[in-house]
Amino acid sequence: MKSTGNKKLIVFIPAHNEVGNIETVIKRVPRKFHPDYDVLVIVIDDGSTDRTAEAAKEAGADYVYSFAANRGLGAAVREGLARCCLLGADIGLMIDADNEYPPEQIPDVAAPIMNGLADYTFGSRFKGSIAGMRVHRRLGNYLFTLLQSILLRKWIYDGQSGMRGFSREAMESAEIIHDYNYAQVLTLNLLRKGFHLQEVPIAYKVRTQGQSFIKFRQYVTSVLPAIYQEMKRPALRRASPAPSRHAQETSVSQA
Repeated sequence: MKSTGNKKLIVFIPAHNEVGNIETVIKRVPRKFHPDYDVLVIVIDDGSTDRTAEAAKEAGADYVYSFAANRGLGAAVREGLARCCLLGADIGLMIDADNEYPPEQIPDVAAPIMNGLADYTFGSRFKGSIAGMRVHRRLGNYLFTLLQSILLRKWIYDGQSGMRGFSREAMESAEIIHDYNYAQVLTLNLLRKGFHLQEVPIAYKVRTQGQSFIKFRQYVTSVLPAIYQEMKRPALRRASPAPSRHAQETSVSQA
């Protein structure tokens, strides 16, 4: 891609066997919503056995990186953050490949970072709207989010969101200590280091194609030990201060 001298916002999409969904997600990503930012889309193909990688390229992804075998969502997100840094991203924005989260709201989720109000953002389903989420999944989200809130002594609305924004410094500092998942340990890691979180209301709708990899028993037995390990680790506080809530705002308009 020819350089324009603009800053870079890189949307990265972890994906495993999401053909039929990922094409729509990529095509819905707004590419020209801010005059100072160029938007790129990269896909981390986590060892898919279908045509996910090919479909992503055909749909317009700028880069596709494929694992030889399935390694887990935590590993894919870790790779996505690293690739964003290597490609010179000023902001990284992760969105799931399952077409449940709204790519049209990428400008909203990125805005607090652009405006200097946050280092780390969630597209928050529970501050916005939710269509089609089953009761057991809603309860699971509540419980794991409550656990994060207690451990951090900070109220969080949607600790499992699959749509997140990162400043450059947050991407460089983020550590994900296990491969199965990332949601809880990543937030604990960044907030314990002093990064500032802001949640942005989004409209969420449960997938109509494909199937989630998450199984409750495996999730609990993998995630709870990882949370324990993360909380035992020393949290090295960042040297620079958290963003000011009174920082000058930059206008963001969706194309």
